[in-house]
Amino acid sequence: MLKSSDLVAMQTIDQSIFEFFQEAVGKRCNILISGGTGTGKTTLLNILSQLINPHERLVTIEDVAELQLGHPHVVRLETRPPNAEGHGEVRSSDLIRNALRMRPDRIILGEIRGAECFDLLAAMNTGHDGSMCTLHANSARECLGRMENMILMGDIKIPKEAISRQIAESVDLIVQVKRLRDGSRRTTGITEVIGMEGDVIVTQELFKFEYLDESDDGKIIGEFRSTGLRPYT
Repeated sequence: MLKSSDLVAMQTIDQSIFEFFQEAVGKRCNILISGGTGTGKTTLLNILSQLINPHERLVTIEDVAELQLGHPHVVRLETRPPNAEGHGEVRSSDLIRNALRMRPDRIILGEIRGAECFDLLAAMNTGHDGSMCTLHANSARECLGRMENMILMGDIKIPKEAISRQIAESVDLIVQVKRLRDGSRRTTGITEVIGMEGDVIVTQELFKFEYLDESDDGKIIGEFRSTGLRPYT
């Protein structure tokens, strides 16, 4: 299992970002890891779980067991597809609601795919701070838009503005990961969700990966830079 030192060695993150992650996890920030397929979202989620206090109780919810959390107190839940007759399905939203009865300190969802997004936001906002999940998106702004769309596609009939407000009140950080053209996986940005301004979710970028050059063998050369903005959280 990879450790944080491995990610620093592979230049997926640098030491300053690792120290920021330590603070964010320790202060129980709700974290979304956003990126495309094969960018290392689950790997980064595993690394962040290693920073959680070992006395805390975690509940993980996945479609297929991929997380390998090096944590002593983990309850693992998995979804189940319907049988040939169309019965017996267990959805992520069902598991999230049941997880709330298990007294978890944090809920870790393998990936948001649909209407369970609203249930996770409700859990994040009702005493389960420090929860984490992954989501397919190519930027922090697209990540927020996808969450809104997934909730709207469900059966929940609430205004879009109320959905946006729920997201802004629940999510603290969005970590964007990307697989670059040389095959390396980098954390290309860390964005903080501040709140609402009118009907728009307000964010600020805290860290970003800046492209500098390309070596003779095609390797991307760049550095992680802080934007100098102080986090609100």
